[in-house]
Amino acid sequence: MTDMIDVLLVEDDPGDVLMTEEAFADYKVANQLTVVADGESAMAYLRKEGEYADAPTPDLVLLDLNLPRMDGREVLGELKADPELRRIPVVVLTTSDAEEDILRSYNLHANAYVTKPVDFERFIEVVRKIDDFFVSVVRLPGR
Repeated sequence: MTDMIDVLLVEDDPGDVLMTEEAFADYKVANQLTVVADGESAMAYLRKEGEYADAPTPDLVLLDLNLPRMDGREVLGELKADPELRRIPVVVLTTSDAEEDILRSYNLHANAYVTKPVDFERFIEVVRKIDDFFVSVVRLPGR
């Protein structure tokens, strides 16, 4: 039996949020999925500021690159530069398959880069594989 993990989804597209929630809900592991819709909220959540003062530290971050207020590249850069947060694995989950975005994300220390499939069933399968990998295969810090 695997432990439940806390996942922070940073995503501004309601359709992608819904599909991700569905992938988690239908899957065998009931991980805690928290959603924030922009980069500033993501950093406030991660730093436990304001309304997020009691937020758990996520075990995994699923991060879109194209976000309002502060884009995913900025979030990734700040998160990985912070000694308290840098150990949290970050999977960039985005529509971009541009080589420049892939290279930049890895240069900013993303743990993985996944291009979102447009097909609903494939999207759910990809999210489940990410979830399964980080729950069943990877040893997360503090676990």
